[in-house]
Amino acid sequence: MIKEVIGLRNYAHLGDAVWELFVREYTVYKTSNSKNLHKITTERVNAKFQKDMLTLLNTELSDEERELERRARNLPIPVARRAIQKDYRAATAFEALIGYWYLHDKERLNYFFDILKHSEFFS
Repeated sequence: MIKEVIGLRNYAHLGDAVWELFVREYTVYKTSNSKNLHKITTERVNAKFQKDMLTLLNTELSDEERELERRARNLPIPVARRAIQKDYRAATAFEALIGYWYLHDKERLNYFFDILKHSEFFS
C-alpha cells in the first residue's frame, strides 16, 4: 500500500518540476537551437501531453499506483483550468505519480521514464 508522506497536491507540485527537468534533459540532446528547445519542451510540458503519457503508462501501474492516480485525478481544480478539466485532472494525476516515485521509488520512476523515452511520443 502506498503511504503518503505528503499530500497528493504536493506530490503533483514536485512531479511537475521533475517532469519538466526530464523533458528539458531530453531536449538538450535533440538541439542547441533555443527556439527549437522551447518548442520541443512546451510540446511535452502541457496537460494534454501529460494525459497521453498517463494513458501510455496505465497498463503498467500497480493497484496502489492506480489508487493514487485516481485520488489525484479527483483533486479540486483551479477555476482557470476548468475549460480543459479532463486533461488537467489527468495531468495532475500523472504529476502526482511522478512526484511520488521521485521521493519514494526512483527505480520505478526511471523504469517509467525509460518507457516514455522509447515511445513514439519521444522519437
